[in-house]
Amino acid sequence: MTPLEEIIRAEIAADGPMPMDRFMGLALGHPEHGYYMAHEPFGPSGDFVTAPEISQMFGEMIGLWVASVWQAMGAPGKFRLIELGPGRGTLMADLIRALSALPAALRAADIWLVETSPRLRQWQSEALGRQVTWANTLAEVPQDAPCIIIANEFFDALPVRQAQKTDMIWLERHVCLVKGELAIKGLPLRREFPIPDNMQAMPDGGIWEYSPIARMIATQMGARIARDGGAALIFDYGDLAGSGDTMQAVRNHQKVPLLSTPGQADITAHVRFADLVEAALPSTSQPLTSQSAFLRNLGIGTRAASLAEGQTPDRQSEIADGLERLTDPKG
Repeated sequence: MTPLEEIIRAEIAADGPMPMDRFMGLALGHPEHGYYMAHEPFGPSGDFVTAPEISQMFGEMIGLWVASVWQAMGAPGKFRLIELGPGRGTLMADLIRALSALPAALRAADIWLVETSPRLRQWQSEALGRQVTWANTLAEVPQDAPCIIIANEFFDALPVRQAQKTDMIWLERHVCLVKGELAIKGLPLRREFPIPDNMQAMPDGGIWEYSPIARMIATQMGARIARDGGAALIFDYGDLAGSGDTMQAVRNHQKVPLLSTPGQADITAHVRFADLVEAALPSTSQPLTSQSAFLRNLGIGTRAASLAEGQTPDRQSEIADGLERLTDPKG
């Protein structure tokens, strides 16, 4: 039993069944035993690999995108460059290197990292080597300038609630103690749970996920961009719409049972981008596209060829493998 499981069991014993968003929030963000507070999640020695860790080209392409957005905004003398959930700082470090090709843009960038983990903040500080400012929430970042916001695999780590249709009624899924073991059980809705009309015809057993915190952050992003100008770029697993149980736990690059090791496994849920688009109004959105198409349109193939020129065969193979993993649907 993990230390966090003991805390979860005690809370259930005291307060009753625990909604899924509370369980996910504790598993990832408990101040002492939460996954992101106490573990090394990234890379081959961690539990999963993100795009910035695969190749420098990912962050470099985003740097090119930031430069183009800055120019489209009229090249303001100051803008907030904000990353939500910046991991080890790898993406931002590669972005800054690419943006340095346009010195005026880099000078104009006031860089903010939205991060709650002290451990990750330390890694970010070591990786970046230049002055950045941290905030615990997007709302803490000053709102007196245009902004460009980057969020790579951020929204999928935000807690979700789950409702399941059972005997033609909707129940909210909770973590309970059943015969001394953690288990998931549907209970009558005790809080407002917005279920779209087109989901009401879902057959028994169907699950609908909803993330109030994701919608709140998207609302803040949209309001800020509509008022001050700017753009946001979001990479994540998910789809425009969709339903079903997408919560999963990953440890040592393998899926594990969701309730088996709270605090010691990463937990995510797929992002429903339609919710973010709706919440971000009055800001407008571009059509959803794949990471592959986005990076290829920015010229990642040309960048890969440039990086590989004059390199050893092993390094050329490494660059080609990185390109494939970032752009091939099977990668």
